[in-house]
Amino acid sequence: MSKKIVLGATVSIVLLAVFAVGIFAINWDDYTSSDVPVEQPTFPTDDGDSIWDENGELKENSLAYTVFEKYGIVLLPLALLMFGAMIGGVCISREEVESDDSD
Repeated sequence: MSKKIVLGATVSIVLLAVFAVGIFAINWDDYTSSDVPVEQPTFPTDDGDSIWDENGELKENSLAYTVFEKYGIVLLPLALLMFGAMIGGVCISREEVESDDSD
């Protein structure tokens, strides 16, 4: 087997393991406790839409906190995978095609 195939398979297995650990490490009870949608105000009348609390920390019910604090372990390998896909796409597009144009 080629070194590239072995290296690619190894990286794929490691990323799959990291994804699996990230998914199983999340407490899904926080997100599956209610089957009923919770109504959110369309236009809040106070300054309650800020993602920061009075201490300057992220509120635990903000989207930024959820994405980066709770799903960070899944987000970082996903970013690496997307970066690898971008680099792979560039490499594939730059490959020279050996074709005979003598016709």
